[in-house]
Amino acid sequence: MLLTLALACVCLFFVGHAHPREISGNANVSALFAFGDSILDTGNNNNLTTLSKCNYFPYGKNFVGGKATGRFGNGRVFSDLIAEGLSLKPLLPAYHDPNLSNNDLPTGVCFASGGSGLDERTAKPQGVIWVPDQVKDFKEYVTKLNGVLGNQEKTNAVISNAVYLISAGNNDLVFTFWAGRSQSTISEYTDLMVTWTENLLKSLYDTGARKFAVLGTVPLGCLPGIRKIDGVISKLCSVPENQWADIFNKKVEGALNTLETKLPGAKFFYVDMYNSLLGLVNNPQASGFTDVADACYMPTTSPIPCPDASRYVFWDLAHPSEKAYQTIAPKIIEELKEKLA
Repeated sequence: MLLTLALACVCLFFVGHAHPREISGNANVSALFAFGDSILDTGNNNNLTTLSKCNYFPYGKNFVGGKATGRFGNGRVFSDLIAEGLSLKPLLPAYHDPNLSNNDLPTGVCFASGGSGLDERTAKPQGVIWVPDQVKDFKEYVTKLNGVLGNQEKTNAVISNAVYLISAGNNDLVFTFWAGRSQSTISEYTDLMVTWTENLLKSLYDTGARKFAVLGTVPLGCLPGIRKIDGVISKLCSVPENQWADIFNKKVEGALNTLETKLPGAKFFYVDMYNSLLGLVNNPQASGFTDVADACYMPTTSPIPCPDASRYVFWDLAHPSEKAYQTIAPKIIEELKEKLA
């Protein structure tokens, strides 16, 4: 994901494929495009001058070949699982991967950048790709796609039938608001965040996007890095950060319902990452987890990760494990298919 924690605590914290794939009934999806932060980033930060990158051991410990690809986790991340769940491909490539193939363009790529956010003050100091700049990358991608397909009509079909997966807000709350950079109340700042989210969605809509899946923030107060700071003794989830997340999530979900009435042809699905992950934290045994408070990889205390990351809800101080994503993804994918049909 995320965050300042990704800087301070983690990183020390083909044309034939262009045909739409069926999702549900008469609905179809052509591609998946991901924007936002490290929940979705599949390696866009690797060649940036930033500390917010994870293309080294032990990241990718459980990835194919044990390779560190720049994903902020021990294996695949949430965007990969959504791409697979939509029957597109098992891995969503990073747009800035120098080895990106033209064959990958028609079925989607990832523009997300770990550590990024809606607020320029979140992304710029870290040297990562601010969300509005990710939209600029997307517009550049559309030009490349048109060159690959050689037909504007085919390009338009890919763009309009794709799903746009967005995760933004986590870092704004923890990096910018928490650090006092916003000089706003939580009510004022989350109002700003919702406005920025609406502007992002409208800018993508203006390029032809119509199907949006927008992630709420995760339960920030339950991240091991936050627990370590705010709940050293009891290891309880920190209440303030969870409250901030809940305030933003409720506002952005309401905004999506309003936007659906204002943007003809647009469909929006709110992805409840907060309660999905909180469910694992509150009832870990039901999904085979044994540790919810600690991270498998605790770089501040040991350079060696735990033997079995699948037992942990969190891989590091700021990111869920691949097993956590795999546990919550199936229900979300089915709801996404139904909502965006």
